[in-house]
Amino acid sequence: MSIFRTTPSRFWPVRVSLWQNRKGPALIALSILFFSCHVGPSRAEPSLVITAAYEGVINPVAAEYLHEAIAHAEQERARFLVFQLDTPGGLDTSMRLMIKDITGAQLPIVVYVAPTGGRAASAGVFLTLAAHVSAMAPGTNIGAAHPVAMGGGEMDEVMKEKVENDAVAYIRSIAERRGRNVEWAENAVKKSVSATATQARELGVIDLIASDLDDLFRQLDGRELAFGEQTVTLRTQGVRTQDFPMGWRLETMKAISDPNIAYVLMTIGTIGLIAELYSPGAILPGVVGAISLILAFYSLQSLPVNYAGVLLFIMGVVMLILEVTVTSYGVLAIGGVTAMVLGSLFLFNQDFPYYQISWSVMLPVIALAVGFTFLVVNFGVRALRRQTPTGSEGMIGRIGSAKTNLTPNGKIFVQGEIWNAVSSAPVTEGQPIQITRIDGLTVHVEPLESQNEGQ
Repeated sequence: MSIFRTTPSRFWPVRVSLWQNRKGPALIALSILFFSCHVGPSRAEPSLVITAAYEGVINPVAAEYLHEAIAHAEQERARFLVFQLDTPGGLDTSMRLMIKDITGAQLPIVVYVAPTGGRAASAGVFLTLAAHVSAMAPGTNIGAAHPVAMGGGEMDEVMKEKVENDAVAYIRSIAERRGRNVEWAENAVKKSVSATATQARELGVIDLIASDLDDLFRQLDGRELAFGEQTVTLRTQGVRTQDFPMGWRLETMKAISDPNIAYVLMTIGTIGLIAELYSPGAILPGVVGAISLILAFYSLQSLPVNYAGVLLFIMGVVMLILEVTVTSYGVLAIGGVTAMVLGSLFLFNQDFPYYQISWSVMLPVIALAVGFTFLVVNFGVRALRRQTPTGSEGMIGRIGSAKTNLTPNGKIFVQGEIWNAVSSAPVTEGQPIQITRIDGLTVHVEPLESQNEGQ
């Protein structure tokens, strides 16, 4: 009887039934309900929210980072993920991968354009519209999503129309799916329109304006949103936040993807290979050059490279090399420096100002490249012209003295050794001679004026 007196009131119907029928199955059911209610944890842990922040160009690094953040949030069974974004845009392929991850996530994704002064331009517009909840910080902006060719050349009218229509259809589908302003989204692609945070909120482009994460959490509390086939209510009171920082590997890849770093790596790689070609066996310049070029190629594949700029840069390096080996009275040197400067300016597509190389990086790199190239090539040319120090070829040009009279055959003494010699002119014993040719074990010499005769 005591067990029934300690049972919660919601179990009273079962208790009455058991008391009346006295059946075993009812007793078993009552025991299961009792222990499931009293043996479990006394209190639940605070809800978890994962936060991740990305600032920079949308590229494969950004796509991989978001993928890892979503996977981590799902593994930790977080309530939702806040992805703080500040981007000028980037690659269409990486953007689409990120949107696929957002739409396929098992938890809500909140895209928060922050901090103040940040933006969600170009590809960032698509990502913000694709989020389950989109928010912006005061002083941020969104827009200008018109597609641009990344290969450095102009698209013809047919291709341009195809790319634009594809982008319009894609952004319309995203806006319709999230119930956002479809007309503005279409104009962001067609007319490159932009909006401030306040305007975006009034136009229905975003959901919230939050000054910081705490303000964002306060506004998200109790918010209902459509998630798949069901409606989810976000609860943020007493939530436990956990940052998901970018790992060292992705940080390194992100740094390499910077156009200035890519430019420096390409320069180092080119000079390193030149140094190895002119000084075979040095090894270190070749290893450093090869690694730098590989890293530069990885970086260039995610940047809007103009191939005319690459060719101009390489031609400039070649001209500098030829200046050392060909007498051009400085014409090749001037042409090489000019080609390197023009190649640096044209290296990346001018339609992407955030991809341009900084002058503070370009000028010192070109100056160092010119100086180092001249230094290395000069050393290489001198090494090629230098007399061979060992072997029979190293004997040519050596100066010795006649051991016997050479009329024309005889013996000479050079570098501590006695050789059979043939002279082109009579030589008296002790007279200085110089080796001109070696034929087997016989050297050919010519007489030199002795110091006494010279005086």
